[in-house]
Amino acid sequence: MTDVVSLTEALIEKSSITGAEAPAVELAAAWLRDRGWSVTLQEVTAGRANIWASRGPGTVTLSTHLDTVPPFIAPSRSSTRIAGRGACDAKGIAAAMMVAAQRLAEEGEERVDLLLVVGEEQSSDGARAANLLPATSRYLINGEPTEGILASGAKGSMLATLRTCGRAAHSAYPELGASALAPMLELLPTLGELDLPVDARLGHTTINIGTLHAGRAPNVVPDEAVAQLMVRLVGNPGDVRDILERWCVGRAEIEFSPHIPAQHFHVVPGFESAPVSYTSDIPLLDRWGVPLLLGPGSIRVAHTPDEYIEIAALHDAVGAYMRLVRTLLAS
Repeated sequence: MTDVVSLTEALIEKSSITGAEAPAVELAAAWLRDRGWSVTLQEVTAGRANIWASRGPGTVTLSTHLDTVPPFIAPSRSSTRIAGRGACDAKGIAAAMMVAAQRLAEEGEERVDLLLVVGEEQSSDGARAANLLPATSRYLINGEPTEGILASGAKGSMLATLRTCGRAAHSAYPELGASALAPMLELLPTLGELDLPVDARLGHTTINIGTLHAGRAPNVVPDEAVAQLMVRLVGNPGDVRDILERWCVGRAEIEFSPHIPAQHFHVVPGFESAPVSYTSDIPLLDRWGVPLLLGPGSIRVAHTPDEYIEIAALHDAVGAYMRLVRTLLAS
């Protein structure tokens, strides 16, 4: 496991679905200890831990997550790519960061830390815990699949829950009840008519109807319908909340969960940059320094049964991380 391809494959072989990340954490921690890194395991919940690896006071931290979405998919390798759960999101990224940091250490550069967290695919509890550590870095290079392009910014996210209520009745006598689903089905198609905020760099606010649940049985008039909407933010979340509240007033109740804000990231001359539409752990790691976002692989195959990463992209990522770290250390 001295090269990035073998390390990626080994990490994918260790199932680490969110909430059960221990096998991948143990492998990564052992790999780092074997190479002389000082490894701190920060317990997040019982049996789950973040990895903080250092060789001295770190100036630049390379960070990504070791957890994956379900289900586990074992690795497979062709001549050009590695497939399997976590290949691009984000075990290939973790492997590239680990190898890059190790190569820099072998050259005598000890101002680089590694922060590998758990829980990113759900509540980001690993990042929240990691932000309590006594970080010393000035820069945080976070890893998500950006196709090797430095992200200039990222959309935020906010969950909105819509609820309509009715009155249950036997389906043979629907006139005795009131369907909660009917008004929901009238409301949701009008989402596309909303005038939502636009940002010059991040683009349009988007809203995805992710889930819709209603009813208790086919022969019962549904007395409640609930839809969950994922909002991708490009600016002030309050503006979007106001728009959605006016949109559904008198037709549905709406609740909002805590949001992750949209962000503009540090970019570096000589590195191609472009915005991304997804969120990361960066807003929860503000104590770790000025944020940058860079990683191999494409978000378009992440979370799919066909998740993969190109072998050439892994090798390129090792070089890109080393070059970016040197540039930041010289700044």
